[in-house]
Amino acid sequence: MLGLLVPATALLPSQLVYRTGFTVFWWIGPIIILIAIPLLDWVVGEDGSNPRDEDYARLTGDRYYRWCTYLFLPIQLISLLIAAAMWAGDDLSVLDKLGLATTIGLVGGIAINAAHELGHRVESSERWLSKIVLAQSAYGHFYVEHNRGHHARVATPEDPASARLGETLWEFLPRTVAGGYRSAVHLERERLQRRGRRFWSVQNNLLQAWVMTLVLFGALLGIFGLKILPYLLLQAVIGAWLLETVNYIEHYGLLRGKRPNGSWARCAPADSWNSDRLVTNIFLFHLQRHSDHHANPGRRYQTLRSTAESPQLPAGYATMILLAIVPAIWRRVMDPRVLAHYGGDISRANIAPRKRTRIIAAHGGGDGLTAAA
Repeated sequence: MLGLLVPATALLPSQLVYRTGFTVFWWIGPIIILIAIPLLDWVVGEDGSNPRDEDYARLTGDRYYRWCTYLFLPIQLISLLIAAAMWAGDDLSVLDKLGLATTIGLVGGIAINAAHELGHRVESSERWLSKIVLAQSAYGHFYVEHNRGHHARVATPEDPASARLGETLWEFLPRTVAGGYRSAVHLERERLQRRGRRFWSVQNNLLQAWVMTLVLFGALLGIFGLKILPYLLLQAVIGAWLLETVNYIEHYGLLRGKRPNGSWARCAPADSWNSDRLVTNIFLFHLQRHSDHHANPGRRYQTLRSTAESPQLPAGYATMILLAIVPAIWRRVMDPRVLAHYGGDISRANIAPRKRTRIIAAHGGGDGLTAAA
């Protein structure tokens, strides 16, 4: 239930400002997510425990864990409604409204993680909830691309959501946004063709998700007016940015092996970065146990495990986001870990094509990076 504190933070700003007089609390989202949680991760440390095999079936069937994700949606939508009313008013300065939009956007980005969990389920009700959650960030194509594109191509050069060694976050973002959108359209068109359906049909998952965004945004604009539009769009961009930044962290530089026939090997725990930091895992429904999620995508979040085979991040996602923003720091921290993961053979990594020759020439022997590690 502590995971629901994330959407609840979007309900706090007005009361905190009202009771304290400190307008900095309009920025409570980045304060908690990018400052408080990294500090708590550092103090509390790692979880260190895994579900027992004999508890797997019971945990999977326990509906308590499902309701923790279901309840994210009403809190998220109520927060957005309250924020829209404040954006429409004249009581807040532009700077305060920007702070509120940033808070709402970060909550929307973490909400995509709830949508991620729901979208992997076989129950149609949970899949519909996933599309509704994605409406706030106008990122409905994630429902298609993540489940049928990313999971099939993860840790390969063909996957737009797998970051390459030497690729900065700011180079990765336009590639993954455009590539993910194109992939989702292609995948959904192929699915509908196999079923004898046209792309422009009510069975199109992309159109369903996009219509939900249009309805949500249209309703808010109809109630509160066009003056909220800049803040509505800003929070959507921030939510998408947070999602794709996490994608950048999760597979940076990792490359799956190949079978003798040249096809990609099945995704293994070694093909995703893992972090068992307890605090961030609580708030992200164990998303940081990402290696197990990709190796066993059918597992519900409460049953995910950490394994010795998984390459480990030096900190939780919240901290790694801060490092990714500054490419020089990111490379200094992560490139040695990629090299160490492949036993000093940098050519085994997923390297940015334009930088491949230079990176292999500079670090092919591994001396410099191994020393840094």
